[in-house]
Amino acid sequence: MSDGPVVLGIETSCDETGLGVVAGTELRANVLASQVDLHARFGGVVPEVAARAHVESVRHLAHRALAEAGVHQADLGGVAATQGPGLVGALVVGFTFAKSLAWALGKPFIGVNHMEGHLFAPLLGDPEFAPPAVVLLVSGGHSQVVHMRDWGDYEILGSTIDDAAGEALDKTARFLGLGYPGGPAIDRLASEGDPGAVDFPRALADRPYDFSFSGLKTSLMTFVRTNHEAGTLPPLADVAASLQEAIVDVLVAKTFNAVEATGVEIVGGGGGVMANSRLRRRLQEEANRRGVRLFVPPQELCTDNGAMIAVVGSHKLARGEITNLNADVDAGLKL
Repeated sequence: MSDGPVVLGIETSCDETGLGVVAGTELRANVLASQVDLHARFGGVVPEVAARAHVESVRHLAHRALAEAGVHQADLGGVAATQGPGLVGALVVGFTFAKSLAWALGKPFIGVNHMEGHLFAPLLGDPEFAPPAVVLLVSGGHSQVVHMRDWGDYEILGSTIDDAAGEALDKTARFLGLGYPGGPAIDRLASEGDPGAVDFPRALADRPYDFSFSGLKTSLMTFVRTNHEAGTLPPLADVAASLQEAIVDVLVAKTFNAVEATGVEIVGGGGGVMANSRLRRRLQEEANRRGVRLFVPPQELCTDNGAMIAVVGSHKLARGEITNLNADVDAGLKL
């Protein structure tokens, strides 16, 4: 997959307008317009605000991505865009723009599953990443362990039964007064704390691949309220480090349960929570201990981005898999 069609990828599933240019697995450009400041005052993503911001950014970013890649639009092999899952209004912006551009240029159009983009993202850091593999997908909306039998052949072994890991981090960070987005804030604060200070629960020990983080969120809130009233609350850095460790413990354990069950020798990771420094370190330590290889994207390619959509688009285009221009977005699209 090192050689492949040059594809412009467009990602607008939530609150990041991301455009990337990829040739096979070679990253040519990756540009992003973040909406963090727009949504921070609301403590979370407002769908209408997100969609409007995508409209304002997507055309400019397309020109910028092509310029940085040194690619003229006429030389593109195709145009790819996220079809789902995500916020329907946000998806429509990128999907419609991509279809219009493909039609105007007479180029193939490829609709891409957002989660498949995260599955392919490790390729952008190391083209040796290949199935069969077990991949941990962790973000604000998803926590899944996927058996990647081949490109395009996936089995979801486990997923969250309530909150995703990123959602739990965002909600607890807001409760602790750390702001939005919560994941990076907790990661920074936790680096100064003791991860063993508070024994938060690790849920679903009897289910080898599934996750549950809602109870952990409730446990933290109860712990903070009770100890604050009693004057026994430990430093906030210790609370953050202990919370993060509880989440990381479960993510690592369930991932390597799947590795043991499937017998694969390659582990991958993707999604915004994969940018967490503690998670990356613990996954690498466990991979080293078991003698398997770990492939995770560079931190800047863990969050939503156009490059991951482009690399899937290039792969599908090389296989002759294109999408009809009559296709529509699917906010609940399954992997």
